Amino acid sequence: MDPLKTTAPPEAKLHFLDYWRIIRIRKTVILAVFLLVVITATIVTFILPESYSSMARIKVERDVTDVSGVEGGSVQVAGMSSYDPYFIQTEFEVIQSQVILDKVVEDLNLNKTWGDKYHLDGPLKTAESRRILKGMIELRPTRNTSLIEIRVYSDNADEAARIANQLAKTYADHRQSERRDLTMNGIKTFEDKLKEYYNEVTKQEEQVDKLRRELHVVDTDPQSTGPGSTLGPVNVLHYNSLKIDNEAQWIKEAQLLEKLKDIQATNASLLRQALPTAAPDSMLNTLLQDFISAEEKLVTQLNDLGPNHPDVQRTIKLRDELDHKINERVSGIIAGMEVHVSALWAVVSNSVQKVEEAKSNDMQIAEASRPYFLAKADLDRVKKFRDVLALRAQQESIEVALPKTMMVTLVDPAEANLKPVRPNKPLNIALGIIIGLVVGVGLAFFIEYLDTSVKTIDDVERTLQAPVLGVIPQNVGYLIEEGAESPHAEAYRVLRTNLLFSRKDDKLNTVAVVSAGAGEGKSTTVFNLATVFAQGGQRVLVVDSDLRRPTLHKLLNVANNLGLTNYLMKQNSLEEVIQTTSLATLDFMSSGKLPSSSLGILNSAQMKDLISELKQRYDFVFFDSPPIMGVSDASILASEVDMTLQVIQYRRYPQPMNIRAKQLIEKVGGNLIGIVLNNINMSQDESYYYYSGYYHYYYSKNEDEVTPARSNGAASEDKPRIDIKPKY
Repeated sequence: MDPLKTTAPPEAKLHFLDYWRIIRIRKTVILAVFLLVVITATIVTFILPESYSSMARIKVERDVTDVSGVEGGSVQVAGMSSYDPYFIQTEFEVIQSQVILDKVVEDLNLNKTWGDKYHLDGPLKTAESRRILKGMIELRPTRNTSLIEIRVYSDNADEAARIANQLAKTYADHRQSERRDLTMNGIKTFEDKLKEYYNEVTKQEEQVDKLRRELHVVDTDPQSTGPGSTLGPVNVLHYNSLKIDNEAQWIKEAQLLEKLKDIQATNASLLRQALPTAAPDSMLNTLLQDFISAEEKLVTQLNDLGPNHPDVQRTIKLRDELDHKINERVSGIIAGMEVHVSALWAVVSNSVQKVEEAKSNDMQIAEASRPYFLAKADLDRVKKFRDVLALRAQQESIEVALPKTMMVTLVDPAEANLKPVRPNKPLNIALGIIIGLVVGVGLAFFIEYLDTSVKTIDDVERTLQAPVLGVIPQNVGYLIEEGAESPHAEAYRVLRTNLLFSRKDDKLNTVAVVSAGAGEGKSTTVFNLATVFAQGGQRVLVVDSDLRRPTLHKLLNVANNLGLTNYLMKQNSLEEVIQTTSLATLDFMSSGKLPSSSLGILNSAQMKDLISELKQRYDFVFFDSPPIMGVSDASILASEVDMTLQVIQYRRYPQPMNIRAKQLIEKVGGNLIGIVLNNINMSQDESYYYYSGYYHYYYSKNEDEVTPARSNGAASEDKPRIDIKPKY
């Protein structure tokens, strides 16, 4: 897997204090934009010419008559009309139309007036005056009313009032004239159409009479639209009723007959019992009673006389004769029912046939007389149109003669206003203040959004996934000059403590201090951190291993003739290149002169041997390195020492650059133990105040005792000289 690829950091959510921090940090931008907008708005407000306003208010109604008219033969209530949500907006456009504005220009002679006003050679053209006039007009509706406010703005108060009143008058005259012209044109159109329909009616009547004679149509009903029925409505109703009644009776008796036949086929004795109830017959009832008596008598005689007795034989003979008669009577009843059912069906069929024959006859007559009745229908339609047109023409003629209400009424005439309404100086300045503040704050947040540099500890720990070991404030001096009680020393003591606790092994005592770019205060940080360690009684060596652009010798105001490169090239011994400082436990090794043929000297075996030797001689060895993004020296050095500190200056370089620097350290196997945030403005950023509150409190109390501030970057060239001499 590519070691340079890292997981995307989680998205951070802004707290209210973060917004306040941005405002404080970007207050210069906010203030500059705010003042620029406010001053511009104020200047423009006082430069703009003054403008006066006059308002004429008119009442606008839809076209109605004072007296009710006739509409379709019924009385129409005056003033009743459907609601039109676009009526007022439509009238706005009419008031600003070319017809109205050109009439106002003509009536007030604005072409000449404005030509003289603007010092032209002659009068303006009507189109130019119309364009100027339209820009002076503002129309507003009065809420929940039919009133329209006509506002006119001009640099002359009398002119504004005059134009507003004339505009209202011209619009009112236009409405009245337009309604009158439309009504007269409508009446003329009605009269022309009415003449056409009178002629059409005459022609249609002649055609209808001709067809009636040719087709021999008998039409006694003027309102009829077709020939009458052959049977007539009463006869058709009679036959239909007869058919329905007989059909119901036929169905009932046919079903009964069918059931009796089924019983006769299966059980004749059962039919004898059912038939008197289904079809009552007196003769059958008598025969059945006689048959029952003969049966009873026979039973008695058989018991008393025996089967061969003459009386028994006579009784048997009588019974058989009765049985035969009953069978014949049952058959006769069934046959009679069949005849009756057939007769009922004949009546039903005859009724249907009568109606169908009448319908067929009616269809033949209707087909023959169709042209006549079609012509008659056309005649009726033309007559109705003629009558409607005649009524409408009469109504319009009456309405023209009726008195009319004024559709446009001037409610409030315009008067000259002695106080200018434009520009509204308090409003414009107030808007300038509001807009300036909004734009300033918005621009500040936009700049902050574009600024991807490190701003907070959370930014570092979220993006670099590394702990912050120290936070160094702005304007830090050199602790070797200020002493252990310097108010700046506390920040470096915090850094020292965190660095010691971050070590996984007490034998790790060589530290390289690197940064992504130049000017991040790396040299000041490494020297002050070494000073703090030395002030704590530990033997410390500072090695200026920035061979490309060494600065520590300038910080100490010493020559750079002998140093690291001389030792690595075996020109001098270790004792000759190590120098002591005014602090007994702090030694210094400058970079020395770098020959052009020895650019890879830090990657040599001599350098590794030197680091091993220094680990044995000193409690801690600090190496100052060039920017890791510029040359490979810093990466090589990070791979050879025990620990690496990355210095990041507050709001200097983009976060991707710092991430890349961290990846380069890890790629070469360096042990990055933490980050140092440098050059923090404690007074503007409250989040850092809480991180190092004790130091901030201590620093503020001793602020007056501190020497003049220096930058956290490169050291000043004119600082007092510190006594440096070779250690051995």
